[in-house]
Amino acid sequence: MSWQSVTLTVNGKDVEALSDALLEAGALSVDVSDADAGTVAEQPAFAEPGASSRPWERNKLNALFATGIDVADALAQAFRAAGVDRPLGIERGELAERDWVRLTQAQFKPIRISARLWIVPSWESAPDPQAINITLDPGLAFGTGSHATTRLCLQWLDANIRGGESVLDYGCGSGILAIAAERLGAARVSGVDIDPQAILAARANAMQNRVAAAFHEPGASSQPACDVVLANILAAPLIALAPLLACATRLNGRIALSGVLESQAEEVLHAYAPWYAMAAPVIDEGWVLLAGRRLQVMP
Repeated sequence: MSWQSVTLTVNGKDVEALSDALLEAGALSVDVSDADAGTVAEQPAFAEPGASSRPWERNKLNALFATGIDVADALAQAFRAAGVDRPLGIERGELAERDWVRLTQAQFKPIRISARLWIVPSWESAPDPQAINITLDPGLAFGTGSHATTRLCLQWLDANIRGGESVLDYGCGSGILAIAAERLGAARVSGVDIDPQAILAARANAMQNRVAAAFHEPGASSQPACDVVLANILAAPLIALAPLLACATRLNGRIALSGVLESQAEEVLHAYAPWYAMAAPVIDEGWVLLAGRRLQVMP
């Protein structure tokens, strides 16, 4: 089985209406990406809480149609419904049937985090059986070890967990950081996320890795301040969460923050300065890790 594929380059102001119109006109799926991704004109957009969001200036709409659909007629119908005269560009092609499961798995290989820490998908063999191997498959929740922000946090954990610590992973996603903390020797580990699907994924991953880390939604469980607090989220929510995370960190405890672009580091550092002595940023692919020690009482 194959599908007809259409890629439209459209202005940001048209993207939402045209996406809906394409689905109404018979498209099986529509996805949107930055048409300038990978160029100097690329626009980072994360729709993070507390930040203003705007569409990319130029978007690529990728639509799939069944083989029996008259694509030209469907496009004309969608353009009329969305009030679009013509897109900036149109490319048509054919998408052949493939073994999508195998192709997806092929994208995820074991990831070496450090000399002793690896992230290994369940369908792969551990390259170093003597290492600390965390079994983790891609899923609905963020965190497989492939993104620079996750790698930064894992490397920080590997260098800083000495054994016996209490750890809170705020915005736990897949649970990868909490699981790694326990495997590295932390004694009491918990994770928090606002997404119920992330909580379910994190619990399943913890069971797969045979760790006792507990995961729950914010406010569902009370706990004393921790030795280590992790938050790999995004800049705007990290800034808003600074007082809460400070309360969650014991005096002289440590914090590690990521999900922050290099250009955002100074603003995040300023937000945490009243409670922490922060170290210089560690940078990986334009993303930073910000770490510090809780030295001051709350003002």
